Amino acid sequence: MFGGLVVLMPIILFFLVVRWVYGAMTDVIYPLTSFLVEKTALQQLLADILVIAFILIICFAVGVFVKTQMGNLIFRGVENATLRYAPGYSMIKETVMMFFGRSKSPFSAVALVRPFSSETMMTAFVTDEHPDGSFTVFIPTAPNPTSGNIYHLPNERVHIVSVPVDEALRTILSCGIGSTNMVVRVAELRKKKPDQIG
Repeated sequence: MFGGLVVLMPIILFFLVVRWVYGAMTDVIYPLTSFLVEKTALQQLLADILVIAFILIICFAVGVFVKTQMGNLIFRGVENATLRYAPGYSMIKETVMMFFGRSKSPFSAVALVRPFSSETMMTAFVTDEHPDGSFTVFIPTAPNPTSGNIYHLPNERVHIVSVPVDEALRTILSCGIGSTNMVVRVAELRKKKPDQIG
């Protein structure tokens, strides 16, 4: 029974996630699908598929348009005139662009830090390095990496790890799953420089 659960649970969870995503999408597009169902003889499922396909086509068309010089100018004009004043827009845009690899990360490095007088280590992103060797880091909250706290820490409390920023962001979104790579890197540093790393 346990072996069967181990095999079946990931499959069941996958279909539950797909069902949840599909449900969330159909809730958003319900006004359009209900209009199609009322005006035509289409079934609900077919109406959902057609609306989703239409939205994807619109996304493709917008993507092609903003790649042109005129489209890019229009988008930049609208963004600078209105969208940049919307609360949170810039942060959301930077996060989305980072995940899709279209924007350079604002973080210079990934680190495991000890902000308090204990052995507790937290995943952080280095945002600035100061002449005295200290660091300014951003420690995000899981699973939402767009919120968190800023700390100014001395060098000995910041352990830089050679892990890509996007990989560290994924561990935050997954509430710590996949953090082994970062912990192993710090353990290796402890062995190489035991006097410098607490």
